[in-house]
Amino acid sequence: MAIPVTSIILIAVVVTLSTKLYLVESSSDNNHVFSPCADASVERSDGFTFGIAFAARTAFFFNNSVQLSPCDRRLSLSSSNSQLSIFRPKVDEISLLTVNSSSFSPDSYGGYMVAFAGRKYAARSIPAFVANSTYIVTSFTLVLEFQKGRLQNLYWKRDGCSSCSGKSNFVCLNNQDCAIRTSSCKNRGGNVDCSLGIQLAFSGTDKHESVFNSWYEVKNLRQYSLFGLYKNLKDSLTSQYNSFF
Repeated sequence: MAIPVTSIILIAVVVTLSTKLYLVESSSDNNHVFSPCADASVERSDGFTFGIAFAARTAFFFNNSVQLSPCDRRLSLSSSNSQLSIFRPKVDEISLLTVNSSSFSPDSYGGYMVAFAGRKYAARSIPAFVANSTYIVTSFTLVLEFQKGRLQNLYWKRDGCSSCSGKSNFVCLNNQDCAIRTSSCKNRGGNVDCSLGIQLAFSGTDKHESVFNSWYEVKNLRQYSLFGLYKNLKDSLTSQYNSFF
């Protein structure tokens, strides 16, 4: 099934805690479903493909009332101002997903994002605010919830701005998101790398009913805690925060 969005952001990167780039099938990967718009049943050590679509918030709703998966052609995302990132992390590993801001500005594509996967068992997150002409949120935590290996839900976890409380470099939006002024971003003439960083974790069970542990491992970490683990990643997201923490 074709993905109904205008183009794919090829600069999307997945980095696991083992610091390996995980974009292709590995020898221990028994999941041969690579489209985010197809159904998969997974176990630990499999790869799992899902997408994140960027568009205006209203673009994710059919007839302005019912939110549908970006895989659903009734949304007509292919004819709207939208972009897509595709990721394939390893199941039940804490991962850091990044989207490079040097050639991508979320506010130019509506400023919201939805994570999704599946067709018959379609799942999608609620739209999350990313950016507008004034502010940009650069750090997120996404949890993929499975039941017997089937994706049931994707949801954004927020820390209520606790990680940026009292820091003048950040603004707390709606008492839930730490944001940076868009004018501070390098692609807007500032000195901050505003690439998006998404901490990814898994909850629930795989197809053998083994319990996923990665969400329990990440839930007590600070919002930006994973960034410090990737100091050797070229142009990493850490550089902008060295002077903040």
